[in-house]
Amino acid sequence: MEIYNFDELTQAPLLIDAIYKGGTAKNISAEPLHTLLPRTSNQGGFRITHRQDNMNLPAYVVIYTSLSELEWPDYLDAESGVFRYYGDNRHPGNDLHDTRKKGNALLRDVFSWLNNPDDINKIPPFLIFQKTGDGRDVKFLGLAALGNINIPPDRDLISFWRTMNDQRFQNYEAYFTILDLKQESICKDWLISLVYDYENNIKYAPMCWKSFISKGRNGIKPLKAPKIQNIPSKYEQLTSNENDNEIIQTISDFYKSNPQGFEKCASSIIQIMDPNFYEFNLTRPWRDGGRDALGKYRIGVRNNYLNVECALEAKCYSDNTSVGVKETSRLISRIKYRQFGILVTTSYVDSQARKEILEDGHPILLITAKNIASILRSNGIVSSTVQAWLKALE
Repeated sequence: MEIYNFDELTQAPLLIDAIYKGGTAKNISAEPLHTLLPRTSNQGGFRITHRQDNMNLPAYVVIYTSLSELEWPDYLDAESGVFRYYGDNRHPGNDLHDTRKKGNALLRDVFSWLNNPDDINKIPPFLIFQKTGDGRDVKFLGLAALGNINIPPDRDLISFWRTMNDQRFQNYEAYFTILDLKQESICKDWLISLVYDYENNIKYAPMCWKSFISKGRNGIKPLKAPKIQNIPSKYEQLTSNENDNEIIQTISDFYKSNPQGFEKCASSIIQIMDPNFYEFNLTRPWRDGGRDALGKYRIGVRNNYLNVECALEAKCYSDNTSVGVKETSRLISRIKYRQFGILVTTSYVDSQARKEILEDGHPILLITAKNIASILRSNGIVSSTVQAWLKALE
């Protein structure tokens, strides 16, 4: 991750996830974006820089967000590149488009240009920055185009009502796509030309922006960053505090002389976790072929839903005994077409078994000791009450 100090900002390139440091002054002059970007204002979450040849048209736009406002949850999905932004009418008292920075009026205009091939070249680039929480420092999230290839044209900008202090008002919810710059950076020459020589700016633009301007939505090339699948360690799957340790120990002790009795407990835990699981039928040990229970999962709404069958296997092991490839392979072999599996254990799943499940894409949900304790705790079953809950299951 690149970090640029305040005295480097005038020459600093725009790089994905780079940090741009604020100054040390106690006033607005320490704000970094005003120094980093030509003719950008130093205040507000919505900053419009206008073209010199027509001050009614935008050259480029900065969106400055914390991504942490509870009422206005701006959000970046790094895996898909989709960026959701809530407009600047965030308090009652104004018309939808009558805001101080005119951000919502701009959103209305630019999204209308997106749907008109003759106007698409008027769309300004949007530069997305996030507050880091460290002084005035900011992080560059990327260059954004309007809309997304997976969002219908009538859903990428929608207005909705909110109530605050018993007053109703409207705001926008807008969707953008962070573009894949690949190995390019955003050069200052492009930003300068957008302001002072708009007609010729495209020759300085990165290829991803050229693609968007020439093809519209069909030219959007998102920056996708799929998550790396993490294999949790033994200690990440086991409980780590006294209350949770007691919950798991009580369950283990309860079924010590009858491990197969844990099957009913495991199916109850799954139904507590998600009420859409139901109708678990325990199979006889001598006929189950390694499958401890069959259940159903409800998908849809009341009176209009699908039932998906699932297989559950329960293992009441001590924390020194892992669930390994043998146990997970047995469950995998029992999953039929349109089914998925659930493995519930008071212990943990070893790394090799988890790796094989992930790499082969098996539809197996793993619930380990730490998950069990969290599910029960979240539903009011703690160390002092878990014994009574287990007896009630019998």
